[in-house]
Amino acid sequence: MKKNSPLHEIDPATTVFPFLFIFVLCVYFILDPQGSTHMLSVIRGWLSDKAGTYYLAVGLGVLIVSLWVSFSPIGSIVLGRPDEKPQYSFFTWGSMVFTCGLAADILFYSFCEWISYAQEPHIAALGSVQDWASTYPLFHWGFIPWSFYAMLAACFGFMLHVRSRSRQKYSEACRPVLKEKTDRWQGKLIDVLAVAALIAGTATTFSVATPLLSMAITTLCGIPASNILTIAILLIICLVYTIAVMKGIHGVSWLADACMALFGILLAYVLLFGGQTVYIIETGFAAFGNMLQNFIRMSTWTDPLRTTEFPQNWTMFFWAYWMVWAVASPFFMGSISRGRTVKQVILGTYIFGVMSTLISFVILGNYGLGLQMRGIFDVLASFSETGNLYETVIAIIKTLPLWPAVLVILIVSMIAFYATSFDSITLVASQYSYKEIREGQEAGPKMKLFWAILLIMLPIALIFSEGSMNNLQTVSIIAAFPIGLVIILIIASFIKDAKAYIHNDSTDTTKGSQI
Repeated sequence: MKKNSPLHEIDPATTVFPFLFIFVLCVYFILDPQGSTHMLSVIRGWLSDKAGTYYLAVGLGVLIVSLWVSFSPIGSIVLGRPDEKPQYSFFTWGSMVFTCGLAADILFYSFCEWISYAQEPHIAALGSVQDWASTYPLFHWGFIPWSFYAMLAACFGFMLHVRSRSRQKYSEACRPVLKEKTDRWQGKLIDVLAVAALIAGTATTFSVATPLLSMAITTLCGIPASNILTIAILLIICLVYTIAVMKGIHGVSWLADACMALFGILLAYVLLFGGQTVYIIETGFAAFGNMLQNFIRMSTWTDPLRTTEFPQNWTMFFWAYWMVWAVASPFFMGSISRGRTVKQVILGTYIFGVMSTLISFVILGNYGLGLQMRGIFDVLASFSETGNLYETVIAIIKTLPLWPAVLVILIVSMIAFYATSFDSITLVASQYSYKEIREGQEAGPKMKLFWAILLIMLPIALIFSEGSMNNLQTVSIIAAFPIGLVIILIIASFIKDAKAYIHNDSTDTTKGSQI
């Protein structure tokens, strides 16, 4: 049997049905934009207003459980044979973890998220823009969102490398609790929901940072901004990640290393040559400390009187969006973690994923904040004048020496980020499409190509309907509600199965010593 051939036929529940579901939604959004927008706004508003505590509780709960698991006996379980060594070096593994979990939107948000917070009444109520506009980005992109990835990566790694399950699906991770229901409609529902959320989440991700990529090219080359330019950018990204995914995990790891190198060059240049080195370091250090001191307060604040609705508009939004993204990225992270212990996977994700993310926000975000607070460039006035965050980011970059070179690095880095995120997602989605597939076996080239094209078609189609894109973003947030319940079910299943594994292992050892 060839390495890349499927063991069994394609599973329609995780290919045809989700595709048709998303297609019907898109048609509905385009034919009735006002009606669909109103319906989704009502649902999203209800979830934020009535069920917001649920999102906050799931986020904080997953973080706490992940730390407990790491330092419990479960944390010592090796994902593979007990004497097995990791497949990849820590840097290569960490590069794939970081880049598969974050697309190019990290570069966009790193530059400009503080601008949105600086104009929030809640920030003014807490104190100064200097203290809190630099703190909340670290909180919203830090330990809690990455805990979804870290915990689920351990769950899926255990399922793949210890239990050697041949069904690489979301529902399969729930088998210890669902048992025979995994093969019935309950399991099918989980899989359909997961793939539908995956398609919606990946499609909306392109809407966040692609305009910045398009504007950077327009600024650098003088090419007029247009839908054609945006489509060309998306096709180039698709070509890059398709080539990488066709080469399998080796292509993905090479692209991840290249992405991290470009990312590091961009951060180092802004830090060392932007003229804000001391301010960036001191503000970042203070913001990190401020976040740690107020972590529980920030994690549990619900604004019961709705004085600002800050947690509804920001914290709950971010937790929900990361839950949707947790459908695919942790599966890939678990698949590349063979030979590592559960503790190494969880804490390694925090060390490499969280720290790399926070460094990006500290350097890129505090560079712009420094321009504002030190009176070098009025960033907030520039944003108020244009009302466009993308133009504001370009204006910030233009304050750097040799800014055209910085734009070149930014463009290449964003393409690399998109490619590394979506090649890993394509790899997972294509394996997800089979009823059964062995560990270490990859999906066939045609299935990879199908998902590579499918993931880019929806963003291209939605370029012509801005309202539909906004609606689809709302669909992702709504989808996070049941996905959160599934995440809880997966973690409970993992803990139950891991305890049984430890018990059986200790029992076998005792029997062996008696013999």
